[in-house]
Amino acid sequence: MKVITSIEELRAHLTGQLRTAFVPTMGNLHEGHLSLMRLAKRHGDPVIASVFVNRLQFGPNEDFDKYPRTLQADIDKLEKEGVYILFAPSEKDLYPEPQEYRIQPPNNLGDILEGEFRPGFFGGVTTVVMKLFSCVQPRVAVFGKKDYQQLMIIRNMSKQFALPTEIIAAETYRADDGLALSSRNGYLSAEERAEAPVLYRTLNEVADEVRSGQSDLLRLEQLAMEKLATRQWAPDYISIRKRANLQAPTQEELLAGEPLVVLAAAKLGKTRLIDNLEI
Repeated sequence: MKVITSIEELRAHLTGQLRTAFVPTMGNLHEGHLSLMRLAKRHGDPVIASVFVNRLQFGPNEDFDKYPRTLQADIDKLEKEGVYILFAPSEKDLYPEPQEYRIQPPNNLGDILEGEFRPGFFGGVTTVVMKLFSCVQPRVAVFGKKDYQQLMIIRNMSKQFALPTEIIAAETYRADDGLALSSRNGYLSAEERAEAPVLYRTLNEVADEVRSGQSDLLRLEQLAMEKLATRQWAPDYISIRKRANLQAPTQEELLAGEPLVVLAAAKLGKTRLIDNLEI
């Protein structure tokens, strides 16, 4: 595996490659990331991964400086998966001058749910993804469903800009107890790690209520948040939305069997966890 830091060297190595599959990451790789590499391998060749902790998507009070950086361990894992190139630019490599041109997602998708609680987050995500796509020029790119709203925004961005990149969605990779794997899980204490699967169990309980015919979605959401709060969680949201556009469904759409997803974000101690479940 080649480890490349400059855009120019990356493009030189990819000249003539027409079936490139790309997996962008922020590093600190775990089994969930590695499952994305395996899926990418089924959809293209060669497989390119990137590791870049993107300052643009972190708010002023978020964890950019302490976000775990484990490059050598990441290299070892990616080599075992047969990744062809790891693109690991520095900030100076990717942003040689201040990134004044930005991608701005539409308000009806970028400013709800995660966008409401993390202002500017999706603008930072879409800007770096667009730049990485420009560098790699992949035929396919793989993103996990764990970041459901992010996946939808990137897919819509790729479609509206007519990018020649197909977005592949990967199912959320979970530990045996149901917790969605995340680099931020490493922040959890032993006691918090034992409690963390409650978030996924709560999503399943909400989904079961919807499947049983419960139609007062606001009450279901509120009860679920109250349940988490009694267990010392600090929930930002639990929300039942349409899979198509992440807007709230009408009663008519519920009766018609509109495909839904329930999404959640909550802090456990100092660690903010997100998860979702398609209904």
